[in-house]
Amino acid sequence: MLRRVLGARRRLFSNGADLCRPVPATPPTRRALPIFVLVFAVSALAFAAIMAAPALAQDVRIDFGEGTGLTQRAVQLIALLTVLSLAPSILVMVTSFTRIIVVLSLLRSAIGLQTAPPNSVMISLALFLTAFVMMPTFQTAYDQGIAPLIDGTIELDQAFERSSEPFHAFMREHVREKDLAMFVEMSNEPAPETPEAISLRILVPAFMISELRRAFEIGFLLYLPFLIIDLVIASVLMSMGMMMLPPVVISLPFKLIFFVLVDGWSLVAGSLIRSFG
Repeated sequence: MLRRVLGARRRLFSNGADLCRPVPATPPTRRALPIFVLVFAVSALAFAAIMAAPALAQDVRIDFGEGTGLTQRAVQLIALLTVLSLAPSILVMVTSFTRIIVVLSLLRSAIGLQTAPPNSVMISLALFLTAFVMMPTFQTAYDQGIAPLIDGTIELDQAFERSSEPFHAFMREHVREKDLAMFVEMSNEPAPETPEAISLRILVPAFMISELRRAFEIGFLLYLPFLIIDLVIASVLMSMGMMMLPPVVISLPFKLIFFVLVDGWSLVAGSLIRSFG
């Protein structure tokens, strides 16, 4: 019996010694080998993709014509760069963008929101509404001026005249006669015999002033329902003796839910588009 106990004790100590024996560490070379292979494979694939891609660089040349003086091509290039740099301003001046963006800004102020919707959203919405309104004018200008210029059947000056005619007609249709007469009088030029003979330097500012006037008229109508909500909320707070609580804090949720319930965005967008009909 004593021999069995001593044998079991020896086996227990021998197993504990085996458990406490340190495990041999993996050589660093074996651990780093898979990482090195992965990095090498990724580098090889990236190098192969770069070498297989076609060269995208193209040879760009600008021909200024022959001679040492300022040639016609140089003048045309300068005029083209000037038009491209002024393209945003031209978009504002001769399209419906002015009325639309001013009305949207006044709507945001009437609701009482300062940064919602953000300016980028407001400008994007105004641009798409402008494109929707001006699409027939854009298409006519392209068909009359840009397409023949691309085909080489007309010159650049003829293309400009033909392309500007649809915009000229659009501005004549929506300009106020009073504003137009004021600019004709201040220009110190004889009155044009026909509406088509009105100069763009007279028509464009008159058109912009007319658009601002109509935008303010629409903005006044938009302010009225929200102003009534503000007055009602302020009266209720005064009657309850809560004079320290700003009425805007209470009226803003009511104005938002009112605008949503009447489907305000559809009404405003539809009214703006129909105002150019």
